[in-house]
Amino acid sequence: MTIPTTRWVRPVAALVILMIVAGCGLPRMGPNKREIYAGSVQKQGDAFVVAVNDRVTRATAVQPALGFTDDFLNAGLLGSDIISPGDTLGLTIWENVDDGLLAGATSNQTILEEVQVDGAGFIFVPYAGRIKAAGNTPEGVRRVITERLEQQTPDPQVEVRRVAGNGSTVSVSGAVGGQGVYPIEAPTRRLSAMISAAGGISITPEVAQITVIRGDRQAKVWFQDLFKYPQFDIPLRGGDRILVESDTRSYTALGATGAQARVTFQTQTLSALEGIAQVGGLSVAAADPTGVFVLRNEPAEIANMVLGRDDLSGAQRMVYVLDLTQPNGMFMARDFSIRDADTIYVTEAPFAQWAKVIAALTGTLGAVGSVSTASGTLSGDF
Repeated sequence: MTIPTTRWVRPVAALVILMIVAGCGLPRMGPNKREIYAGSVQKQGDAFVVAVNDRVTRATAVQPALGFTDDFLNAGLLGSDIISPGDTLGLTIWENVDDGLLAGATSNQTILEEVQVDGAGFIFVPYAGRIKAAGNTPEGVRRVITERLEQQTPDPQVEVRRVAGNGSTVSVSGAVGGQGVYPIEAPTRRLSAMISAAGGISITPEVAQITVIRGDRQAKVWFQDLFKYPQFDIPLRGGDRILVESDTRSYTALGATGAQARVTFQTQTLSALEGIAQVGGLSVAAADPTGVFVLRNEPAEIANMVLGRDDLSGAQRMVYVLDLTQPNGMFMARDFSIRDADTIYVTEAPFAQWAKVIAALTGTLGAVGSVSTASGTLSGDF
């Protein structure tokens, strides 16, 4: 039996090494800078590659505008005592006789704890009849009842109390301390007060959004803007629905960063520098600080501003380039805004690929040595 010698092992190993290096078969995190630039429109690609500067930063600094429409802002504050259909009233009637129309023989006081306002806005009071209550105040209803009763009993005294009912309630749901249906009362006639009555928000205030649905209309604001802009603390209406939820915007971080993940926004605005920091910063062992890219589908109006054109239509693929090694590179990254669905991609530094090549060579040569040793041992045995 003939045992192979090392004469063919080393040439084959050298050929394997050459194939690895020449074929670029080493693992990597994604495209390098050269490959990204090769996909630009300037080189017959389909994406515009743009270096970030002050002009680009200003043109792309667009954030979602949240706020109430005029229908919500111009709605006046409801009086805390305006009665609505579905409300419940409490009535107390005193009669100035021992044996009155309503009171018994031993009392001159009659208490009607719960008198429901019907869908048409009326209530019924014995001996006073059917009375229009909706749109009126408890004082107005008191006067009407008094006028009708005094025709039948001397000097009646009437008290009307408005208590919460179905007609003056709002529903509060989502990320609050206590979801439920709450009455609109004197302390809770405005949005912020009603949220407080529901236990306050249970998520980070910086990313909390408030949606108010009124009939077939709805509008959304940031929770913090209720206090920053007093006009956003709108008056409520019966039947309003209030939804508290967290901001759903996110971006994706890929490449030579501390972590590769889909990341939700933690603040109303987010810069490229903050976006990188949220995933652990650049990888010290692999990142190329001259190759930080932000990939985005940009609306045509913004793309035209960035590129100084006016002929583009439809969303455009844009690749914004940040070079953190430039004198103002960190400032550019701090000022450049990240938007929903953006991708932050950090390329690998050239030395990282060389390190992989060296590691591959070292490992391959080690394997060659092992094969040679084994071959020599086998030859000696035979």
